[in-house]
Formats: sequence, C-alpha cells, structure tokens
Amino acid sequence: MTDILEVARRQVLAEGRGLTREQALECLTLPDDRLEELLALAHEVRMAWCGPEVEVEGIISLKTGGCPEDCHFCSQSGQFTSPVRAVWLNIPELVEAAKETAKTGATEFCIVAAVRGPDERLMSQVRAGVEAINAAVEINIACSLGMLTQEQVDELAGMGVHRYNHNLETARSHFPNVVTTHSWEERWDTLRMVKAAGMEVCCGGIVGMGETVEQRAEFAAQLAELEPDEVPLNFLAPRPGTPFADMPLVEGTEALKTIATFRLALPRTILRYAGGRELTLGDLGTRGGMLGGINALIVGNYLTTLGRPAEKDLDLLEELQMPIKALSKTL
Repeated sequence: MTDILEVARRQVLAEGRGLTREQALECLTLPDDRLEELLALAHEVRMAWCGPEVEVEGIISLKTGGCPEDCHFCSQSGQFTSPVRAVWLNIPELVEAAKETAKTGATEFCIVAAVRGPDERLMSQVRAGVEAINAAVEINIACSLGMLTQEQVDELAGMGVHRYNHNLETARSHFPNVVTTHSWEERWDTLRMVKAAGMEVCCGGIVGMGETVEQRAEFAAQLAELEPDEVPLNFLAPRPGTPFADMPLVEGTEALKTIATFRLALPRTILRYAGGRELTLGDLGTRGGMLGGINALIVGNYLTTLGRPAEKDLDLLEELQMPIKALSKTL
C-alpha cells in the first residue's frame, strides 16, 4: 500500500495539486507517532507554494449581538441565553481600531457584523466606515456581513472592499446540525457572487462541532472546490448559553493534524489561525501550527472571545524568522 505522505510529497509538494477528500481522510487518521512527519511536510508545502511571509489581520465587530440566526456555536445569536448584548460601534471607534491594527504591522482589517445579511442601515455604516478608514490609515479593508444580494456584492466591490469573509463553517453534510435558520447552499451562493465580482474570498470554519473525521475531510475538499484566497481555521471555544456550550475541546494532536491536512488540501491558500487556538493548542501548539502549514494570524481579540496578546504572536514570528507580509494596497 502506498504511503499517503509519500503520495502527498509528490502530488502536493512537487506539483502543487491538493489532496482529494479520500487522501485528506488518510492524513487525518494517521497515527499520532507520524504527526511530526505530517507537520514537517505541511510546512514544506507552505514554504514552497506560499513562501515564508505571514499575513497579519485584526478584526472589529461593527454590530455585535442580537443576530436572528441560530448558529449553535455563536453567543451572538438572539435566540440563545448567551450574555452578548446588541452593540453598534460608531465611525470614530472603527477608525481608531483600524489605526491600532495597523500599528501591529497587520495589512488586513476586517469589519464584522452579527447579522443574517446587511440592511440599509448597516450598508450605510459600512460605506461611511470604509471611507473614513481609507482617509486615515493605509490598510486593506475586508468585510464579513453575512449573506449578500447581488446588489450588495456589487456595492461592496465598488467601495474597494478588498476581501469578503463568509464561512461555510463545516462540511455540507454536517451543516444542518449546526445551523437551521439558513442553508449551506445559501452561504455558497454568496461566496460565488463575491468571487465573480473580483473581491478576494475568505472562507473557513470551525473544527470541533461534533463532526466526524470523515466530515473534516469532506470540508477540506469542499473548500478546495471553492478555491478561496484565505481559509480561517477556528477551533470551537464552547460559549455559555449556546447549544454547543458543553462540547469538548478538540485534542491538540487532532487540531494539528487538521491544520496540516488542510494545508495539503489547499497548498496555495492563505491558511489563518483564528479563534480557539489558545484553548486548544496553547503556546506550544501555536508554534506547532506555524511550523505545520499556517501562514496567517488574527492578532488580538476575536469577536466575543479573548485572544493572545498581539505582542506574543509578533514575538513568535520574529523568533521563527517569519516576516510579516507587507501591505500592497492600491487605492
């Protein structure tokens, strides 16, 4: 029987062709004593097809809480007893957050709203926010505003929004166990429109929401089919008051196998450490992921959970001799 890592070395490292669903499953189910070998190969693939640079991003919630959807992992849903209240940021606060993000060396600043999709009030705030940020600081602006109409996609592209985030969250077959108020296909349709409009596509999900290892492989293959520019990988941090409050944390070895496998399935994609890595992996695991395929970070806090101090991540990058990706923005 041919060894999957030998296959991956030829197919992914040498040719740049990502793993198939079946091959991803083989990597995800490798014995733990081959983890270091898997991570080392994923790091080689990252260096060969993406280079040593690390893209750093900060995120800010323009509209927090009170979301009508029932995403079972999310404390911002208005359907659960989670302690997140509805809050709107004003434009000066948005601009200040963008400036602080830029000071870390970050090149991406993502404006996020807890909504099913944007109404006119939100689009107006985003319009004003993008204009004010562009006037005040040099940084790429991304948005994450839920499901979009074609008109809204065109408007965001016209504003100069650089990248749009809309996570598929999990494998298509598992999605109904995670969200019931909208479908996986509705999310997919928004992503297709974003891609066609010329904005970069950011699409990932959360590992550890009760999916099987087969469904993790399925998810990797579905993301590869989409060909996103960026994939943020989150690990479930169970939030009080949500249906997933009592879910166990993903084991560190499982998390690292997932990171490496997603890199082998998506050799050219920006693979970003996102929420939950602090709980699941800690400092040593964060280092392991950076040497196992990760080439981007969200620094600072997430939307409703605390992250590592930005300085700790930046110090780690310096120690690993991984340069922060420079801003290449055209206004």
